[in-house]
Amino acid sequence: MAFGSPAAGPESIPVCPRHPDRVSYVTCQRCGRPACPECQRPAAVGFHCVDCVRELSAERKGSQARTAYGGTVSQGGRPAVTLTLIGVCALAYLLQWVIPGFSEDFAYANSAALTAAQPWRMLTSAFLHSQGFLLHIVLNMYTLWLFGQALEPYLGRTRFLAVYLLSALGGSVGFLLLTPHQEAVVGASGAIFGLFGGLFVVMRQRGGDVRQLVILIAINAVLGFMIQGIAWQAHLGGLLTGAVSTAVIAYAPRGRARTGVQIGGLVAVAVVLVAATLVKVSSVPVHGGAVL
Repeated sequence: MAFGSPAAGPESIPVCPRHPDRVSYVTCQRCGRPACPECQRPAAVGFHCVDCVRELSAERKGSQARTAYGGTVSQGGRPAVTLTLIGVCALAYLLQWVIPGFSEDFAYANSAALTAAQPWRMLTSAFLHSQGFLLHIVLNMYTLWLFGQALEPYLGRTRFLAVYLLSALGGSVGFLLLTPHQEAVVGASGAIFGLFGGLFVVMRQRGGDVRQLVILIAINAVLGFMIQGIAWQAHLGGLLTGAVSTAVIAYAPRGRARTGVQIGGLVAVAVVLVAATLVKVSSVPVHGGAVL
């Protein structure tokens, strides 16, 4: 997914964060924010802003290398969390075939009794896939790879994992809130839609062109309504949760308080999801089946 320059217009004119009265079309090669001539510092390629120069200076003194949003940089630049998530999903799919009842033990159904007794199913179901439809896991893992390797380098390993897991939970909560009958659900699509939302936030925050991504999200959303058996409710829940969680990370103020603000914001997202579940869980009726 390529990042481009914002379209010209009064609502998209880039201004220097340190000097809001100064328009600048030169962006920092590290964080992507506009930087006026006073805040530009020459780099090996292009310019860095003053804030990134300070962070890089601290890193050279022995601090852990950080991403533009304060996350930990993966060794070798490989999306380690993305690869691990794909591996866990592949292992779970294998276990679904070799262990009788494995799918039934970890799938999620929007049943009040099941949600109260085994709430972890709201997360474990995101690592399972339909056994009768191989393309289900293949497409999900391919999409996870594409969007994971695009988003993880910006967020860092821990923040990326937090967004993914919260999006998986948000997908289950969306399914619980919007599905009128009791249905079983499995699949990583809710969490993957969370990555859609997360990448949208990052691209907007960095001044990228989001039109292609919006079209992709729209196409996938429409398919959720047109193809029977796809849980569009989980897609919507994951998309919104991923966007909000990533916004908490991307728009947290830079400086020493940033990590604390990010952690507090992500905890707040989790609390809202849990609260919504507790409010709704007693009113879910019973019926059917669907896959993500």
